[in-house]
Amino acid sequence: MDTKWKNRLILAVWAFLVSFGLSGILAAALFGSHYIYKDYFHTPDFQYQVDQFAGYLSTFELHDLPLEEAKKAITVTKEDIDEHRYRYGTLPEQVDNIKAQYEERIQGALDADNQDAVDAFKAERDGKIEDITNNFKSDDYVRPKVMKEKENKLEEYYKKREGLRSEFERENDIFEYYFKNTETKKVYTDLPNSGGEAPKNDMNKKDSLYFTTMTIGRDYAINNSYPGYEQLMDSIIPTKASTFEGKIAIPKSLPVSNPIMDEYENYKHNQWLLLICGITGMIALLLSLWMLKKSQAFPATVEKWRPYYNKLPLDVRVLFFILTGIGFTTAVFSVSSQSIFVIGNPVNGVESVAGLIIASFCMGYTYLQWKYLSFSVKDWQNAKAEWKRGLIYKAGKKSSQLFKKVLQSLKEAFLSQTAGIQILIIMILIYGLGAAAVMTIIHPIFILMYLILIGVIGIPLALIVVNKIGYFNRIVDTTKEIASGKLGDNLDVSGKTVLATLAGNINVLKQGYKHSQNEQAKSERLKTELITNVSHDLRTPLTSIITYTELLKNKDVSNEDRAAYLEIIDRKSKRLKVLIDDLFEVSKMASGNMELNKEKVDLVQLLQQALGEYDDIINDSSLQFRVTNTEKPIYALVDGQKMWRVFDNLIGNILKYSLENSRVYIAIKKDSRQALITFKNVSKYELNENSEELFERFKRGDTSRHTDGSGLGLAIAKSIVDLHEGRLEIETDGDLFKVSIMLNLAENH
Repeated sequence: MDTKWKNRLILAVWAFLVSFGLSGILAAALFGSHYIYKDYFHTPDFQYQVDQFAGYLSTFELHDLPLEEAKKAITVTKEDIDEHRYRYGTLPEQVDNIKAQYEERIQGALDADNQDAVDAFKAERDGKIEDITNNFKSDDYVRPKVMKEKENKLEEYYKKREGLRSEFERENDIFEYYFKNTETKKVYTDLPNSGGEAPKNDMNKKDSLYFTTMTIGRDYAINNSYPGYEQLMDSIIPTKASTFEGKIAIPKSLPVSNPIMDEYENYKHNQWLLLICGITGMIALLLSLWMLKKSQAFPATVEKWRPYYNKLPLDVRVLFFILTGIGFTTAVFSVSSQSIFVIGNPVNGVESVAGLIIASFCMGYTYLQWKYLSFSVKDWQNAKAEWKRGLIYKAGKKSSQLFKKVLQSLKEAFLSQTAGIQILIIMILIYGLGAAAVMTIIHPIFILMYLILIGVIGIPLALIVVNKIGYFNRIVDTTKEIASGKLGDNLDVSGKTVLATLAGNINVLKQGYKHSQNEQAKSERLKTELITNVSHDLRTPLTSIITYTELLKNKDVSNEDRAAYLEIIDRKSKRLKVLIDDLFEVSKMASGNMELNKEKVDLVQLLQQALGEYDDIINDSSLQFRVTNTEKPIYALVDGQKMWRVFDNLIGNILKYSLENSRVYIAIKKDSRQALITFKNVSKYELNENSEELFERFKRGDTSRHTDGSGLGLAIAKSIVDLHEGRLEIETDGDLFKVSIMLNLAENH
C-alpha cells in the first residue's frame, strides 16, 4: 500500500477508535444510573407504578363506598355551621353588602319608571337579607345548607374519581393482589376461586417475578390517587379509617405479550448492552492511546497539509477547529444516546453507524487542526501577527471606524441643536404617518383618522420640506456661482433655521471674497511698487559706486578729485549697507527668527535715551519737540535694544519728514494694563495715501524718494512691536501724522 494512503488509513482508524471509545463510555455514564438495579422490578419507575396501583386498589376496591351510602354518612359539625355563617363577614357586614348590590339596580329601575322591576328587586333583596338573618338565628336553619354543599362536593369527587377507573383496570391486568381487612377479616383479591370456595392466598416469591407485602389505609388511597381530596373526605365523612394488610405480586405465568414483560426484557438486554459498550469503549480508548504513542504517521500527515492550512486567517482556522470539535461532540452524544435503542431497531442501528463515521471524520480533522494551531500559536509574537491578519481583527477595526464615523455623524447632526431637533421631529412625523398608514390596513375604521392626519400634519409637512429643499437648492446654486468667480446678489436670510444661518455665512464669505480680491489687487500693486522701489533704492547708490570707481581708474584724476570720488563712494557704500541691513532685518522679523531678550525696562527712560541720541540734530533743526508725562517711570517686559530701535526709527522719520518750523508732540502714559506712547508731527510731504500702506516695505512719505531713508523704518518698528504682543497704529489727518504704540505693562506695576 502507498505510504500516503497508509498514513491516512492509520489516522482514520485512530479517529474511529477514539469516537467509538468515547461513545461507549459516555453511553455507560449517561444511562448507567438507570440500569444499576437487579432487574426492572427494582427500579424507582416500577416502584412508583406499584404505589400507584395500590392507590387505585384502595380507592376502587378496599375503601370503595357507593355515592348514596357516602351521602348518608355525611355529618355537619358546629365548626361547619360557623364557617358557613361567617363566610362573608358578620351579619351587619353581609346585610350592608346585599343592600349595596341592589341599590344601583333599584335606582336604575326608578329612573326608567319601572315600578314592577323596583318591587321585584326589593323583594329579592329583602329575601336575601331575611335568609342571612335566619343564618345567624338558628343552627337548624344553616345545617341543611351545609349538608347540600357537602353533597355537591361529594358528587364532584365521585365524578372525577370515575375518570381513573380505566387506568386501574389496565394495571389490574398486570398485578395480583391479596388483602384482608384487619377488623372485619374480609378478603379482597383478584386470585381465582377454586371449586366455589373463597380464594386462597397461594402467592409466594418463588412463583413471582415481583413480590411485596403492604399495609393500606384510607389515606393511602387519597394521597396516592387523589391529591388534595384528603381534606374533603375528612370533612365530609369523618369516619374511622379501615386498614388492610396483604401482598402485591407479578406472577411468572404472566403472558409474554403483557407490556410489563416487554419492559422487563428490554431492561435486561440494555443492562448487558451498556456493560459491553463501557468495556469495549475503554478498550478502544486504550488502543487509540497506544496508536498515538507508537505511530509515526501523524507527524508526516500534519507536515504535508500544514502549509495549505496556514494560508487561512487564524480566526477562520479557530472557527473550523471549533466547528469540527462541536460536530465530533454532537455525533458522539448522538451515538451514545441511541446505543440502548439499537437492539431490534435497524433504523437506530444505521443512524448509530452513520454517527460513528461522522464522529470519526470530525475527530480526525479536529486532531489535525489542533496540531496545526499548536504550531501557529507556539510563538506569541507569531500568533499576534497571525491574529492581526484575521477577519475578526480587520472587521473589528472597520467596525470601530464605522462606529466612530456614525458617532461623529450624530455629533455633527446636532452641532446645531435647533436643526438636529427639527430633523428629528420631521423623521418622527414621517414614521408616524407611515405607522398610521399600516393601521388603515389592519382596520378600515382608521382611514378617516389617517385622512385627518394627512390634512393636519402630512400636507403642511410636505410644503415645509419642499420649501426648505428649494431654499437649499438656491444656496447650492449661489455657492456654484461663487466657485466660478461670479459673486452676484446676496442670498435672502429669513428665519432662524440652520439654512438661514448658512445663507448668512455665505453672504459674509462673499463679502470676504470681494475684500480678498481687493486686497490681492492691492498686494499685486504693492508688490510691483516694492520691486520698483527696491530696484531703484539699491541701483542708485550702486550706480554711483560703479561710476566713481571707473573714474578713479583714470590716471589723470587729480588728488582733490580722487578724494572727492572716494568720499562719494564711501557715502554711497554706507547708504547701500543701511539698505541691505534694514532689508535683512525686516525679512528676519517676518520669518519669525528674531529672538527677544525680555527684561523689565523703564519705557520713559528708554524714550529719553533715544531722544538724547538725536539731541544735537534736534537742536540744529527748526523743529520744536514737546515731550510730556516723563516724570514717573513706566515699566514693561520688553527687549530694551529692540524697543530702542523702534523709538530711534520713529524719531528719525520725524526729523526727516516733518515740516520745517513745526512742532512735534511725544507723550507717554499708562492705564490699568498698558503703556501708550504717541508721536505726532506735521509732514512736509502730502499724505494722500492709505495710512496702512505706510507700513509696507520701502514705502515713504516722500514719493519722489529724494530723502535718505530706506523706507523700512515703520515696517521694522511694527514688526518689533508685534513680536512684543503689542500694537503700532498710524493715523493721518491731512498732513498730521500720528503713531501710537501700545505695550503690556510688567506684572505688579
